[in-house]
Amino acid sequence: MEYRKLGQTELEVSVLGYGASPLGNEFEEIDVREGERAVHMAVDCGINVFDTSPYYGRTLSEERLGRALGTRRKNIVLATKCGRYDIDKFDFSAGRVRSSVDESLRRLRTDYVDLFQMHDIEFVDREQVLNEALPVARELQRAGKCRYVGITGLPLGILQDVADRGSVDSILSYARYNLMVDDLDTMLRPFCQERGIGLINASPLHLRILTDRGAPDWHLASDAVKEAGARIADLCRQRGADVAQVALKYCYDYPHTASVLVGMSKSRHVEANLKTFGFEEREGLLDEIREIVEPVRNQVWPSGLPENQDPR
Repeated sequence: MEYRKLGQTELEVSVLGYGASPLGNEFEEIDVREGERAVHMAVDCGINVFDTSPYYGRTLSEERLGRALGTRRKNIVLATKCGRYDIDKFDFSAGRVRSSVDESLRRLRTDYVDLFQMHDIEFVDREQVLNEALPVARELQRAGKCRYVGITGLPLGILQDVADRGSVDSILSYARYNLMVDDLDTMLRPFCQERGIGLINASPLHLRILTDRGAPDWHLASDAVKEAGARIADLCRQRGADVAQVALKYCYDYPHTASVLVGMSKSRHVEANLKTFGFEEREGLLDEIREIVEPVRNQVWPSGLPENQDPR
């Protein structure tokens, strides 16, 4: 396992991170015992970043992750979030941020988290994030309830603006650096490098578009993007490769993000994602994928308030 420093923090994080949203039945009902085995296997194999949220499974992910980690919590970098609690329920007020961390700590069976993140900040007035949520998060840091503070979201502009005007240690960006979208490298990465802010890349499979099963029904991408993803999967099969492995390896090899978060709920998921480190790209495959992607490259869907969208 390769480890990278998360910005200017003291955290050395595994390049492959454990996305714990599936533990909360976010995509399907899981076998709880198998989920615990997956967590244990991940720790045993050197994965040390575990990312969850009270939103995932409406607290179920935190509860299951806390139970699975047990006494092994001290060996990992534990990240959770606040501010988002349901599909359309957001609260970044000072009081709710304070109560949220205490609720998460109880569910996670720990007295602190390593990274406390404001979840999907594009859905609310950014001024509340800047003037209430982040200052309270720093208070919680001084109180020892979290070691570092971060923000998460889909649009890149608001992430940079809040990080520029506020105080954050990390940014978790999802679906903005993978085989189909790479504007994180030009829109956010230079800023983060200059400021020493750690970058975490989530959804390297573009929310399951870059899998053999293809995009789920709830995916918000355009039909053209979904069709391009299906063509990429077909091409990989023809070349004797698994599209998910190609997509993951592409993200692992990008040196400017500290960790790549992948959702896992089964031991075989952990095993497959670890094997991807040894995957060797078929000659010319990435060039062929780029040709397929070019007409829809960097097309993303809207997320959050209109004023928080990236300009098109």
